[in-house]
Amino acid sequence: MTSKTNKLTLFDFTMIVVSLVIGMGIFRTPANVAKASPDTFLFFTAWVAGGIVALCGALTYAEIGSRLPVTGAYYKIFSYAYHPSVAFAINCVILVSNAASLAAVALVGGEYITGIFIPLSKDMNWMDIPANVNYIGNIHITIAITAIVLFYFVNLAGLKMSAKTQNVLTVIKIILILLLIAPLFFADNHAASQFISPSTISPTFQEYIKAFGIGLVAVSFTYGGYQQTINFGAEVDKPATNIPRGIFLGIAIIVSLYLTINYAYIKVIGFNTLHQETTTNIAAIMASKIFGVNAERILSGFLFLSVLAYVNVLLMSNPRVMYAMSEDNILPPVFKHRNAKTDVLTISLSVFAAICIIIIFWAKAFDKILSFTIFLDCFGMVLSAATIFILRKKTKHLDDTGIYKMKLFPLMPVIFIIAYSFVAISIALDYKKNGYAAAIGLSVMAVFTALYFVLTALKKNKN
Repeated sequence: MTSKTNKLTLFDFTMIVVSLVIGMGIFRTPANVAKASPDTFLFFTAWVAGGIVALCGALTYAEIGSRLPVTGAYYKIFSYAYHPSVAFAINCVILVSNAASLAAVALVGGEYITGIFIPLSKDMNWMDIPANVNYIGNIHITIAITAIVLFYFVNLAGLKMSAKTQNVLTVIKIILILLLIAPLFFADNHAASQFISPSTISPTFQEYIKAFGIGLVAVSFTYGGYQQTINFGAEVDKPATNIPRGIFLGIAIIVSLYLTINYAYIKVIGFNTLHQETTTNIAAIMASKIFGVNAERILSGFLFLSVLAYVNVLLMSNPRVMYAMSEDNILPPVFKHRNAKTDVLTISLSVFAAICIIIIFWAKAFDKILSFTIFLDCFGMVLSAATIFILRKKTKHLDDTGIYKMKLFPLMPVIFIIAYSFVAISIALDYKKNGYAAAIGLSVMAVFTALYFVLTALKKNKN
């Protein structure tokens, strides 16, 4: 049990929500959304839709967390509502997906921090020279691994230490986004009118729907992460009230910042620039356009701190899933081991950090694993949100005990489930461009499901 002094406050929990969602995505994925969108109308529509879906999902998970406030709840809800094999397969997939996301984000952070030494605004295109590509790639990998190792040791120091570190890094991250919004007050009106002009090509309705679906893949990645907050259910002070409040406040902050910063990108950089295939480090490009190379360097440093916040919060959250799986005798008992002094899940933390480092060498680039990660997440999102219908029946006796109950039920979870089903279908249909991510994802799911029954059979034979 976590002691009262180690409980997370509403502010701690809100900062965790913000950090789980705002990783490096908002500093990279708007370019992906722009590439998929024929005009700025669809670009902003995708971001607004993503915010609505995130709010529906956040409120759904708020009630799930209130009805099942236990450590590792994101595993427990699958085990509680479905067959244990589903819980095992989904959560193994999610752990791999989260590790891959952390690896990819850390690599993007390496790209930005490299910009301090090789500013993007320089005329020389370093990426055209193979030797420099390898050299810079090695720098990215080294920086990414260093970030993971650093915050592995921070998390070993205990929950309160990692939470305090998270608070500081999250405040820095919000300041960074506000700095990116600042160019709105410096860009001239001529640039604004030029940049917001839509494409001259008129797509058909079918092409609009396809583009919207592809855009939502990147948007979903950028808004994703808040569902992991229910892993802290047993470690939040007054969970019945602080879990829904923290999620709602966190999502409200995130949606407001995302819409504003995307408007800043369009106004300062321009939709046509975002639309180009070669555009990646958009935040540094924007800083350079307004304030010059020195501002680009400073912003790249802040962006790296943003990466550290994302790395830290995933290292906080995911070991708790492994703990819950061990508690249900699906993973070995060693994953339940806590340090007597710090209350840290040392084995689970060490294994997850190791998985992240291994994936670093495979991922190598953000775009390579984006579709794969989101397709895997779609399984978890749809099935976990659907548990609210089962939980409401099984925990009906809690209705009058002061727990959080969402309004407009079942509309919100239905919207959320339909949206993520649409994203999964969009990825599956775009199989050539994303490297058959859907087929690989389905195969991974099948392997983990089979593994569950193999492990279960081996345990029975031993007994």
